[in-house]
Amino acid sequence: MEVDTLEPGDLARFIVDVISDKQGEDILMLDTRPVSFISDYFVIATAASDRQLKAIADDIQKRLKKDRVLPLGVEGTAASGWVLLDYGSVIAHLFSPGMRDYYRLEKLWEHAPVVVRMQ
Repeated sequence: MEVDTLEPGDLARFIVDVISDKQGEDILMLDTRPVSFISDYFVIATAASDRQLKAIADDIQKRLKKDRVLPLGVEGTAASGWVLLDYGSVIAHLFSPGMRDYYRLEKLWEHAPVVVRMQ
């Protein structure tokens, strides 16, 4: 990955790939540009366990850090069932199944075009 040429869409797809590599489930990449100024893309995914949620969040950060791409912020913990990784133009939401059902971000952002959906 070339840091100098990393576009928001490429960053979001890279995050989707890392989640997929770690066996994340129900991965969704939304193009939020038409409906929000918060970010360009949301990546939403589910992890089957706290351990898997932590592993996914850690691997995303570790792999991007190698290319000097650091999050602007990290919120939540695996034990809470929701970890948010804020990369500015891309925000990754990693959930436990129960927390994903509770917050239903897909419903909140239902007008954002779906770019990637992986069951």
